Amino acid sequence: MSTTFDLAIIGGGPAGYVAAERAGKKGLKVVLIEKSELGGVCLNEGCIPTKTLLYSAKLYDNALGSSKYGVETKEVTFDFSKMMARKQKVVKKLVGGVGMKMKEHHVEVIKSEAYIKGRSAEGIEITAGNTEVLATNLLICTGSEAMMPPIPGLGAPGELILTNREILELKERPDSLVIIGGGVIGLEFASFFNSLGTKVTIIEMLDEILTGMDREMSEMLRQMYTKKGITFNISAKVTEVKGNEVFFEKNGKKESISGEKILVSVGRKANTTGFGLENIGVELFRGGIKVDEKMRTNVPNVFAAGDVTGFSLLAHTASREGEVVVNNLTGRADRMRYNAIPGVVYTNPEFSGVGYTEESAKAQNIEYRVTKLPLAFAGRFIAENEGGSGLCKVLVGAKYGEVLGVHILGNPSGEIIYGAAMAIEMEMTIKEMEEVVFPHPTVSEIFKENIFAF
Repeated sequence: MSTTFDLAIIGGGPAGYVAAERAGKKGLKVVLIEKSELGGVCLNEGCIPTKTLLYSAKLYDNALGSSKYGVETKEVTFDFSKMMARKQKVVKKLVGGVGMKMKEHHVEVIKSEAYIKGRSAEGIEITAGNTEVLATNLLICTGSEAMMPPIPGLGAPGELILTNREILELKERPDSLVIIGGGVIGLEFASFFNSLGTKVTIIEMLDEILTGMDREMSEMLRQMYTKKGITFNISAKVTEVKGNEVFFEKNGKKESISGEKILVSVGRKANTTGFGLENIGVELFRGGIKVDEKMRTNVPNVFAAGDVTGFSLLAHTASREGEVVVNNLTGRADRMRYNAIPGVVYTNPEFSGVGYTEESAKAQNIEYRVTKLPLAFAGRFIAENEGGSGLCKVLVGAKYGEVLGVHILGNPSGEIIYGAAMAIEMEMTIKEMEEVVFPHPTVSEIFKENIFAF
């Protein structure tokens, strides 16, 4: 005997649990099927645990530099095991919080693998453990997993070879770490371990780190971390791994580097197999599930959101995509837009951006004007970042002066970039931004200083 639901959701990550909460709140009968822990990769193996560790590292950095602010400390040390234990405590607390939200909004949670059996006149048939589920609508939020490139000698993740999952379970700080891939995940782990004294080497195949973000600031961040002791090998292709030694080609020469641990961080791939997707004929595109602006697949009443679409692999994108699905199911016309999705690299300093970069604007033949100012133009930045540097860049349309993109290198850019995202989403112009009152003194004022610089 099947239990019937208005909406069945496979996957309890940011797309799934947010959609479940919103749908339950609006009166839909919802079941959320998650084979592991609520919160998905982001909460358990990604966003939250890494940011928790990075904050510990930032406190350690600040303590080491406290004398610049007139605060003298005799000895500053860190306890790696306590950092990792606190990380687990934070994750456990937040996972519990998600569970409480599900109960509050009457969402039935089934902790089991899900398998889509097919469609019938009554709805979509799903098996979840010992439960048979019949759903009018299905939302697929199965997420993504770390890609393992076909590098000769690169074994499966374990004691030596690590992905974002294994590195978060380390018991001791490694003396040396080789990171294959210079993207966001690789840079954040590089930042953390560099602060704790690990010798970090990054090998990136492209000619700059952090592909897709503002190139000028990516280069600035790389230079900052080079001064902090990280070795960068850009335009370098890994050719082989032998034990703990990584071989690569750079500028036509063969080189190698060894590390106590090797972190593989070359991107993620959508999870589209193993749960019966083929039984209902869902179409794939570039490795993910193909969806339209309402997150609809080619199959009626079947939706997809989050990393499984293979498009914008960010937790906040996933949550918004889940909301779009629920809004349309409950009578509110909505569509997904990707022009104002902020991205943050939680290094120290942070690097944030939203909208067009100069590179993407040029690639699409968009005429723009640009201003950029050092963060030193903001009084609070000077007060709180002795000897620190940073940059804010603003792009506006050449004809109408609408905000096209904002990029900030410096702390705490991750906390203020949402204002720029809102300006882009609302298609605000320079003149309209000039009339917005910013609190003083804040680092966010650098955004307005840039606007007046046009």
